[in-house]
Amino acid sequence: MAREIVTAIYKPKKDQGAALEALLKEHVPTLRRQGLATDRPSLVMRSHIDGSIMEVFEWASHEAAAKAHSDPEVGKLWEAMGEVARFLTPAELMESTRTFPHFQPVDELCL
Repeated sequence: MAREIVTAIYKPKKDQGAALEALLKEHVPTLRRQGLATDRPSLVMRSHIDGSIMEVFEWASHEAAAKAHSDPEVGKLWEAMGEVARFLTPAELMESTRTFPHFQPVDELCL
C-alpha cells in the first residue's frame, strides 16, 4: 500500500478564518487517530494574495484516502469545514499562475 501526499486548499468564508483554523487543528490529528494519515509532519501555509490556506499531509495509503469519505468522524469534521470555507482546486489558487509561488507558513497548524 503506497502512501500518498495530498494538497488540500481552503478559502475561508467571510469572517470565518478563525473558525477554519480551529477545525484545521483537529483535521490531521483526527485522520491519524482513524489510521488514515501518517505521522509525517503536515505543512500548512497561507496565500499572500487572498488568505487561502493550503494543507499538505500524507495519507497512509490510497485506500485510506478513499476510506476517509465513509468515516463518520472525518465526515462530521469535513462538513464543519465546508460550512466555514470553500474547498479549492489547485488551479483556483491565485498563486498557481506564478512560477515559484510564495506562501506564509502557519506554524501553529503544522502538526
